[in-house]
Amino acid sequence: MRDLIKSIVLAEGADVCGVSHVDRFEDSPEGFSPLDLWADCRSVVAFGAALPKGLSLVDSSLIYEHFNCDICEMVDRICITSAKKIEREWGCLAVPIPCDGPYDYWDEKTKTGKGLLSMRHTAVKCGLGTIGKSSLLINPEYGNMIIIGAFLLNIPLESDPLCEDICLPNCSKCIDACSAHAIAERQVDQALCRPNAFGTTKRGFATIECNSCRVACPMRFGKAVQRAAHPFPRVSMKGLAFGKR
Repeated sequence: MRDLIKSIVLAEGADVCGVSHVDRFEDSPEGFSPLDLWADCRSVVAFGAALPKGLSLVDSSLIYEHFNCDICEMVDRICITSAKKIEREWGCLAVPIPCDGPYDYWDEKTKTGKGLLSMRHTAVKCGLGTIGKSSLLINPEYGNMIIIGAFLLNIPLESDPLCEDICLPNCSKCIDACSAHAIAERQVDQALCRPNAFGTTKRGFATIECNSCRVACPMRFGKAVQRAAHPFPRVSMKGLAFGKR
């Protein structure tokens, strides 16, 4: 059943998919466990849709922001469509979770928001990757260029194996590239990051002004591309130091 459920999600457009029994979430922070959302949850399905590699290689914060937002909508569509199909096929219940907003938690002082579930930590539990020094999820096949979605099921499923850690042990490129000096100990100080990372055009369109931690990562396109010694050139976003030539 686990593999059949994953095949449905992949057929809807996901690039990767993994499953975890809810027992793996016993160490979740209070209020952010799948069981806090739904007491009948027995399994969690996480999946990812990859951004095109080229979005990290062009000097346009407008293009990057637009399609980053667009793929979040795509992930939510995959989530709800897959949940409905799985309910029909197995007569179970499924709870789709928004991949980004809306969410309740907001700390104004630290500018920290927390989703209903931490998608990156959910992905780790479901065997899709590990957390890099930048705090981004790193998937072996798609690197950190991936957006995660998840839904809950009331049927117990066997967990997928946890993923190997491919974050390079002695690498600090994401930390060094952060012009806001916001990264430490695999955490991001959002009060420093947010003002530096997000902006708007004169017309009012949203932009992402900085993705230096993502672009600087040697594993940003996954393990196979890292082995190929980065055949893709780096291009700065708004002239930021991480890619300045």
